[in-house]
Amino acid sequence: MRQLELMFGGFQEQAAELYRFMTAPAGALSPAPAPAPAGPITVSTLKAALAQLPELPLTVIWTDGEPIEAHFHVTEVGRVQRDFVDCGGTIRRVVTCLLQTWVGEDTDHRITAGKLLQAFAHAAPILGDEDLPVELEYETCNVVQLTVAALRWEDTRLVLQLGSKHTDCLAKELCLPASGNKPGCC
Repeated sequence: MRQLELMFGGFQEQAAELYRFMTAPAGALSPAPAPAPAGPITVSTLKAALAQLPELPLTVIWTDGEPIEAHFHVTEVGRVQRDFVDCGGTIRRVVTCLLQTWVGEDTDHRITAGKLLQAFAHAAPILGDEDLPVELEYETCNVVQLTVAALRWEDTRLVLQLGSKHTDCLAKELCLPASGNKPGCC
């Protein structure tokens, strides 16, 4: 099965495949979304991909390569703002678009690209015109949030590949290592 994987930067094979697609005669290849920019998938990139083939179902793939249940719902499209002070005393803000998923008992349910695009239209007053990175929330034994790291088209579906989120010290210059008489920040 032909796949056009759209990941962020540094993948020469994917870039060559995209170039082949873009220069092929009309109708010679399956449609594919525009290349994703460097960094996480943003609202505008996801909406553009959803609009290309709205009738196709979505598949979400965990970081380990396994899909979440095919009958998942997207129950919320939200704008999440987190204001915080890091351990070095710097005030920071992180804003994302969060897609909350839920898996019900209706195993025949399938969300299509067009249906998610409609949810984005309903969320426009909340999202505004910021091109936010997209994250997905899913409940396992805990509620987890993962980035939407890549998109790819397959013959019968649009695949959203999830990526991991990691914690980090944002004040390393103060914390690591504490040298001389200067104490670390945390």
